[in-house]
Amino acid sequence: MEYRRLGRSGLQVSEITLGGWLNIGGWVDEKTSIALIYQAFAGGVNLFDVADVYADGESERVLGKALKALPREQVIVASKCRWRMWPGPLGEGLSKKHIVDSCEGSLRRLGVEYIDLYQVHAPDEDTPIEETMAALDLLVHQGKVLYLGCSKFNGKQLKEANAIAENRNGTPFISSQPRYNLLDRKPERGVFPACAKLGVGNIVFSPLAQGVLTGKYKGGTIPDGSRMAHPGHENRYFTEEHLATVERLRPLAEKYDMTLAQMALRWCLRREEVTAVIVGAARPEQLEETLAASGISLADAQIEEMETVLEAE
Repeated sequence: MEYRRLGRSGLQVSEITLGGWLNIGGWVDEKTSIALIYQAFAGGVNLFDVADVYADGESERVLGKALKALPREQVIVASKCRWRMWPGPLGEGLSKKHIVDSCEGSLRRLGVEYIDLYQVHAPDEDTPIEETMAALDLLVHQGKVLYLGCSKFNGKQLKEANAIAENRNGTPFISSQPRYNLLDRKPERGVFPACAKLGVGNIVFSPLAQGVLTGKYKGGTIPDGSRMAHPGHENRYFTEEHLATVERLRPLAEKYDMTLAQMALRWCLRREEVTAVIVGAARPEQLEETLAASGISLADAQIEEMETVLEAE
C-alpha cells in the first residue's frame, strides 16, 4: 500500500480508502462488514470513511465494533455530519448546535474518544459559514476532532471557508471530498485548482462510478448482488453512453495488464491533487482487486490513450 500526505498536514493516508456508504452496516451484514474492514487494514488501508447518516448510524456503529480489535493509533477514522439524523428543525444542517450534537452522537456510535478527520457532508446555505467553521474549531480545541474536511464544496466555497478560519486563527479544512471518476471530471475545473492553491488534499468518492467502471454491467445486464440489483437504487452512470465508453476502455485495461477497476482508480490517482480514492466492497474478492491498484502506475502514453477514448464519448 502506498501512502500520501493529506494536503499540507502531516497526516499520511493510504491511497486506497474503504468507505461505508451502502456497504458497512448497510447492504452488507455486520459480520461481513467487519471482515472486510479487517481485510482492508491487513492490506494497508488506514483510512476508513463513514458518516452519521450512512445506514442511519449503523455504518459508524459497525466500524466502531471493528475498531475494538485494531490498534487505534494506526487507524484514521473519518466521519461526516450535515444531513438529517433526528426530527425537528435541529435535526440537520451545519449550525453549531447540530454539529456539536452530531459529533457527540458519532463518538458514541464509533466508541472512540476522538474522530481523526471530521467532515461537513455538504454546504448548508441556511447557516453562515462563519458559524460552521467556529463550531468545527470548537471541536478541535475540545480534543474531539483532530482534522477538518469538507465534502461537495466547490472551489469558491472552499476558499471562503478556509479564509474565514485562518483570519480568525481557527482550524481550516485540510481535505475535500468531491465526486470524481473517468466519467465525471467536474472537479478538474474548480475544486482541484482551489485545493492546489490552498494546500488541501482530495479524497474522492465514486472513483468507479458506482460500479459502472468495473465493467460488470456489460451489455446493460445487472448481476445478482450488485448495487443496481437492489430495489430503488439509482445510478447516474448507468446509461448506454457510459456503458459504451467502458467497453471502449476495456481493451486498454487488458493491454495494460490491469482490470478496468484498477485502471480507473489509477487514473484518478494520477492527479497530484488527489490523495486517496474511496472504494466500497461487498465481497473479499472485490476488495482484493481494488487494493491491488495501489502502487501501480500509468505511463503518460497510457493516459493519452485513455484520454482519446474519453474524448470520443
